[in-house]
Amino acid sequence: MDILRYAAFTTDPEGGNPAGVVLDATGLDDAAMLAVAAELGYAETAFLTRGRNSAAGERDYDVRYFSPKVEVPFCGHATIATAVALAERTGPGALLFRTRAGEVPVDVEAESDGSLRATLTSVEPRVDPVSEEDVAEALRLLRWSGNDLDPALPPRIAYAGARHLVLAAATRGRLAELAYDFEGLAAYMEARELVTLQLVWREDAATFHVRDPFPVGGIVEDPATGAAAAAFGAYLRELGLVGGGGGTVLTLHQGEDLGRPGVLRVELREGDRRVRVSGTAVVIPG
Repeated sequence: MDILRYAAFTTDPEGGNPAGVVLDATGLDDAAMLAVAAELGYAETAFLTRGRNSAAGERDYDVRYFSPKVEVPFCGHATIATAVALAERTGPGALLFRTRAGEVPVDVEAESDGSLRATLTSVEPRVDPVSEEDVAEALRLLRWSGNDLDPALPPRIAYAGARHLVLAAATRGRLAELAYDFEGLAAYMEARELVTLQLVWREDAATFHVRDPFPVGGIVEDPATGAAAAAFGAYLRELGLVGGGGGTVLTLHQGEDLGRPGVLRVELREGDRRVRVSGTAVVIPG
């Protein structure tokens, strides 16, 4: 079994979010995939098998994603890493990933600098309300107060393949200080089927800084989270917090506070509820 290692949403192997990629997981059962992900220790590892149309020349794959502790229905950064890994071997173009959350088309293009950029298109997103009691408990576990929140970006649960609780910090300083109750937040999230918390701070209308605690996966923090970025794009559109008309492009900065900076591009297109998230990826040496 060949386990590849990529950093997603960056061109620097020491930036972005590391992901494991197994391009041929034929014969691996759930326990084996979980063991590989746990040994690797990254937030997620993607496991591929050839899709049912592959024999006809279609580039489609069944993909499963495992954190060191659990399987997750969808993972954005591992999707970007996997698409780039495939494109390096078979060339840029269109791919189709069949995930537990649904079908996720991915397009890979070559940039002018020679890097490869992958763009995933999310499953149908949704945005749900969250109770005041649940918000208060999340704040307690984060060791935040109600005054730490930006009232212009109200709490919601957003989904674009996985569920995320969106909480907006009023200041960049509040976002930078992350010291939460790991076991308590893990239990809170498991009870509500949350994959991460999407903690955000708005720099301007189209630029955000984000952080994603991921204790349910055995990781203190996910350095760059494509699934949460897609969900956040849906959140902003649902609440009317981004411009309409010809569509919107957002820039999300993540990983800076971990020393692994990454950049996620989120595109909202007019007339299409699905969200597109794009980024580069690079091999991690050794």
